[in-house]
Amino acid sequence: MTQKRVQVSIPVFPECDPSIIYGVFDTLWAAGRKWDNFPGGDATGLFEPRLVGVEDRPLKLITGVSIIPQDTVKAVKKTDVVFVPNVLISGSQSPRSLDRKLIGWIKRMHRQGAQLYAACGGAIVLAETGLLEGQEATTHASYVPLFRKHYPNVTLRIDRILVQTGAAQSLYCGGGASSWQDLALLLVAKYGGSEEAIRMSKFFLYQWHRDGQLPYASMIQNVNHGDAVILHCQQWIAKHYDRQDIITQLVRQSGLPKRSFDRRFRAATGYSPLSYVQTLRVEEAKQVLETSAVTAEKIGQDVGYEDAASFRRLFRKLTGLTPGEYRRNFQLPSGITGKMMAPGKFSR
Repeated sequence: MTQKRVQVSIPVFPECDPSIIYGVFDTLWAAGRKWDNFPGGDATGLFEPRLVGVEDRPLKLITGVSIIPQDTVKAVKKTDVVFVPNVLISGSQSPRSLDRKLIGWIKRMHRQGAQLYAACGGAIVLAETGLLEGQEATTHASYVPLFRKHYPNVTLRIDRILVQTGAAQSLYCGGGASSWQDLALLLVAKYGGSEEAIRMSKFFLYQWHRDGQLPYASMIQNVNHGDAVILHCQQWIAKHYDRQDIITQLVRQSGLPKRSFDRRFRAATGYSPLSYVQTLRVEEAKQVLETSAVTAEKIGQDVGYEDAASFRRLFRKLTGLTPGEYRRNFQLPSGITGKMMAPGKFSR
């Protein structure tokens, strides 16, 4: 382990939710420390985490919880790591409303050599610094439309839980909300070694999200695009996605030439018509797998696939798991009562 503790600054925005702030803080504070009845560690630990705000007075977060930053951006002239927690941005809110002083400070710390880690919506903060321009990144799947609108030059890898990117590979992005655990363990492994990362994963009962976040990502249906023809087609797909001739019927519903329809559909939704239908079918299959005991073969037939092998291949391609693996991961444990549903038309 390193002798000098690594300085980790955690910037706190009003849009942050407290669970990730405190989760990151507690994990890094505990890393490398000696604990009774738990072998390993020493008296000082690996990291010195600090909460950083624009001011040092209580800050009310989006959940209504108040937090008091330990340091201000004026006081912190240099740090080893900046760990950006999640920020919650609604569809009606512009990311430009994020505190510019804090964003400027993050960019300044990076310029002075700090590595930047961003969990979930924290990638929006990195995008606002301009450091993700022309780079790959990942974030929560629900932020895909926001990135398309505000950061079209950022290549999103929503299939990935972790993406290392940027100049000198000094930027790290985590996907869904709990990906902060993967980022924290990555930091521990980097500065304390793999054995310490494993020790912390056992101490906190963390698990690496080795399957990526595809199994967790729900379909993002862009219906606020302003194209009435394509919106009508989306509504028609939601009721008829199990049809074998669906693409032919979609073109007929649109009243457009095939090439014009394909172009307008992709421009409006971000999907090709076939990819949209396939993703919608898998979303319906996921719902049924989560809430019923219906066989995978029957589910595949109900969503439009007569060939069970084709359905399984597509399901694994879009989720990273087989239907059976998905059911084991996401169905409620036995003994917990949940609402069961029969296969039916897509209702989300």
